[in-house]
Amino acid sequence: MAGSGTAALRRRDDILLTVEHLVVEFPVGRRGRVRAVSDVTFDVARGETLGLVGESGCGKSTTARAIVHAPPPTSGRVVFDGRDLGRLGAEELRRLRPEMQMIFQDPISSLNPRRRVVDIVREGLDIWGRTEGADERVAEILRDVGIDPETAGRRRPHEFSGGQCQRISIARALALEPKLLICDEPVSALDVSVQAQILNLLEDLKAAHHLTMLFIAHDLAVVKNVSDRVAVMYLGKLCEVGPADDLYARPAHPYTAALLEAVPEPDPDVPVSETALAGDLPSPLSPPSGCRFRTRCPRAEERCALEEPQLRPVLGDGDGAGTEHVVACHLPLVPAAEPAADDGADPAGAAPAA
Repeated sequence: MAGSGTAALRRRDDILLTVEHLVVEFPVGRRGRVRAVSDVTFDVARGETLGLVGESGCGKSTTARAIVHAPPPTSGRVVFDGRDLGRLGAEELRRLRPEMQMIFQDPISSLNPRRRVVDIVREGLDIWGRTEGADERVAEILRDVGIDPETAGRRRPHEFSGGQCQRISIARALALEPKLLICDEPVSALDVSVQAQILNLLEDLKAAHHLTMLFIAHDLAVVKNVSDRVAVMYLGKLCEVGPADDLYARPAHPYTAALLEAVPEPDPDVPVSETALAGDLPSPLSPPSGCRFRTRCPRAEERCALEEPQLRPVLGDGDGAGTEHVVACHLPLVPAAEPAADDGADPAGAAPAA
């Protein structure tokens, strides 16, 4: 799985976000460093929802925070709406951030417990001096997310359920009319019945407010109906990126297939697939050589320990290689094109892949 390269980048004029060779490292102990995100590359087109999926600890949330430069990545580039965030000054970056809003995993702790709902949603408008018509804007956005501004606006977060708090968090993010909405596991802390409500709400809001979304989750089943494309991460690297329908119907990577196998099956007579995950997740402090998934992969061979796979196009039903579906695996579950000679080359200034 764990691969590098730029094959996931598309040549399109409507790309809003490009993440290229992203690396995020953190200090560990006195001299050690852990690479939480290692040479990740993908893009998101305007009006598209990209689902970013993987096990807990694979680097999904770290990737999301690096995109908005909170904190900035160790190396690599993030280009948003034609602007390279790494080249912006502090004030320029601050002024850009209203266009990139985040929704967090724990809706209750992400809201100020001492403030009223209307004040929480209005705060961003006050900070940026958008006070003209602010009350009407707050009331409108609260109604959009299913919260009555008249009866609920003066209450505080502790008086609401987790699902209602997440609706308030969504309203706060949308108040500034962002172009990109980053959803960091927004339903994982909610009951299953409430999850469906929030997912449907996000779909409706995406259409109504012309949003582009990066939707992070650890469960492929959650993102199936909300994502146009899905990117699968494992131990800080991408293993597969593709259109949602194609990826679910024809997973090319053993890890993707294993995640799909982990989705509960109502029929107990369905046999367990050979792609089911085995073993423990390796430590990010000392990831396996070559392919990082090889220690848990039933298809692993000697080559997998010696050579890191590069992202390459998955072959379609015909003879040609697709431009949307890519996989990083020496032994993919479906045919894939040979990697380009320069696919794994790091750009100048980027840290080498771990």
